[in-house]
Amino acid sequence: MGFGALIIGDEILVGKRQDKHFSVLVAALAKRGIRLAFCEYLADDPPRLTDVLRRTFASGDIVFSYGGIGATPDDHTRQCAGDALGLPLVLHPEAEAEIRGRFGAETTPQRLKMGEFPAGSEIIPNPVNRIAGFSIRNHHFVPGFPQMAWPMVEWVLDERYRHLHNTGALKEDSIFVFEAGEGILSDLMYAIEAKWRKVKLFSLPTMGQDGSRGHIELGVRGDPAEVKAAMEEIRAEIARRGHPYKETL
Repeated sequence: MGFGALIIGDEILVGKRQDKHFSVLVAALAKRGIRLAFCEYLADDPPRLTDVLRRTFASGDIVFSYGGIGATPDDHTRQCAGDALGLPLVLHPEAEAEIRGRFGAETTPQRLKMGEFPAGSEIIPNPVNRIAGFSIRNHHFVPGFPQMAWPMVEWVLDERYRHLHNTGALKEDSIFVFEAGEGILSDLMYAIEAKWRKVKLFSLPTMGQDGSRGHIELGVRGDPAEVKAAMEEIRAEIARRGHPYKETL
């Protein structure tokens, strides 16, 4: 089971708006000792969105979906979720109560459509305007507006997945290595990954402004004990090979 994200909206893919959800979700998960496994950007395209949701529902992953749950003609996510599951959309009684509480006498059939979710869904409370999101089969659908989406996602993480929080389970450490390319260090990288099975190695090269070799951030993340041991081995080998390095922190 992994955590994933679907970020939906033509406005992002055509460049009218810049996505802000990805980095905030990564930080919210990291605070709870969880890593994001995947993220997909999708247009407001019902056939494609339905196909993607059908796949992610079948995967068993925990997925946060941002956008497309309003009541305008370009909001397709609620219907696509229903289609992917073969379930009808029904007006959720708690969502209806929230909408009526928000709009009172100005409640309209169009506004009530925002409370129509695939049958069997649970609501995600919206602390900003009371228009709920919904959860079904480990998928959690929130609006595209950051000020609404972000606290709703945090609520889901704390109310429904607290048992998966493990803030001591992951650690990261790295160094900046100079005067060495990735090709020169590849044998060391393979050796570290083969020896330390509970960590994941990463190598992030940079290039000088004139195109010359810059430096490499070389490190590992994962089980704290293995991170410590693996990085001790990396530092010792880099020093043995004569490559200058410095700590990243």
